[in-house]
Amino acid sequence: MTKHAEAGAVRLLTLAWVSRHLEVGERIVGGTEALHGGITAEMRRLTLRTRDGGIRDLVLRTFVDVEYAEDWLTREAGALTLLPGTGVPAPELVAVDPTAAQCEYPSLLMTHLAGRTVLDNEGLETRVPLLARQLVAIHALRPAERPRKYVTLTTADTVVPPKGADAAAWAAAIDVIRGPAAPCEGRFLHRDFHPGNVLFDVPPASPAAARITGVVDWAATSWGPTGLDVAHCSANLALLHGPAWGLRFAAAYEEAGGVPAAAASERLCWLVRDALAFSEEVQSVSQPWREAGRTDLTTRAVKERLDAYVTALMDTLG
Repeated sequence: MTKHAEAGAVRLLTLAWVSRHLEVGERIVGGTEALHGGITAEMRRLTLRTRDGGIRDLVLRTFVDVEYAEDWLTREAGALTLLPGTGVPAPELVAVDPTAAQCEYPSLLMTHLAGRTVLDNEGLETRVPLLARQLVAIHALRPAERPRKYVTLTTADTVVPPKGADAAAWAAAIDVIRGPAAPCEGRFLHRDFHPGNVLFDVPPASPAAARITGVVDWAATSWGPTGLDVAHCSANLALLHGPAWGLRFAAAYEEAGGVPAAAASERLCWLVRDALAFSEEVQSVSQPWREAGRTDLTTRAVKERLDAYVTALMDTLG
């Protein structure tokens, strides 16, 4: 079988599974539009014709040859089941096949949310406080059943300093993450909260009137320190828009009523750990940003920003 024929067969199997979970009288009427921006999953929008002649969209999320697909989809399905009625704008779960029992690959079907990801520099002054307030609302959730405990994979031995980086700053940063993490009370974490996973409605004539319409990609939902989520969004903003915006988000989270850490040293530890984690995956992170239109974010440019951000953290908080 050719690769093209195999891809067609996979598509037909998956669409057959989708069809079994549509409402009575619904049918798929358009092509399946690929949604860009994901790193590990394929995302497609499916357009449906409803029984009364209307149109609605669903989103199909598929993991192809991904080792932890079952765990990620099971966690995402659990989160999407929890979130309705909480005030956190998230997709609603339609169906999930985490073990590929009926689909060719592990898949999840969910409702489609209005809005779009915004990675441009324009309007940051408005969007950063919105992101901070949204993250505080996520951390305020108290589910009856906690998701699994957080994990951090980056260690002092796995960090890869960029070529030409500030050696003293990176050595000091690496020292910060040596040893075990401080104990914490724990909160509900998105665990991959950043601008690429947040949808906005931005009126063309009034960027200052932007509002959040959805938060997506709940596959890494965990229970742990709020500083982890703050650090991850801070690092993404630093690489997308410059180091100052990473520091600004951490401050905006506190201004919104969030508590990123019990002590200043703990706060620094999470910020540094997440920043250093990017040293291991600059290429995989920057590629989707370029595909989304940020062609200025070459691998070299992102590495330079990462070095500047790590240096800024150590100069400001170290």
